[in-house]
Amino acid sequence: MAISKINYNSRELITTPAFLVLPTSTTTNYSINTMHTVAFGEEVFDNNGDFASNTFTAPVTGRYQLNCMIYAYTLDSAAVYYYVMIVTSNRSHMHILDPDFGQDNAYYTFNINSVADMDANDTAFIRFYQSGGTAQTDIIHDSGGTYFSGCLIA
Repeated sequence: MAISKINYNSRELITTPAFLVLPTSTTTNYSINTMHTVAFGEEVFDNNGDFASNTFTAPVTGRYQLNCMIYAYTLDSAAVYYYVMIVTSNRSHMHILDPDFGQDNAYYTFNINSVADMDANDTAFIRFYQSGGTAQTDIIHDSGGTYFSGCLIA
């Protein structure tokens, strides 16, 4: 569905593609050296029904503001690196971290905010990766501590 206008008692409301999703639960001990698609099963809102199976599909061509925050618990200081990506059909937007804090870090928040050029039917989803170390990192579901959101801006 594209942008649509709805008239309620001579007030025009515009439905713009927009979504906010959360994981349904905490995922524990992500395996290392494996690319994971982060699972988002709880929709806070999804204006046009464009989000399904952990993936946003752009209904129209345009510029989309995409945001994700991954609330990670027990990062392993022995890992070579971690990264989180918003993967779109055209390119990836990445946050990379060398976790050598001298000790395991109890909490860390990965944030990505980007404007992405997307054509109609292009997709966007979140990936998580840990290189090396121990499989001990969790992605926390805690009142919006981990989320994926987006909306059409132009």
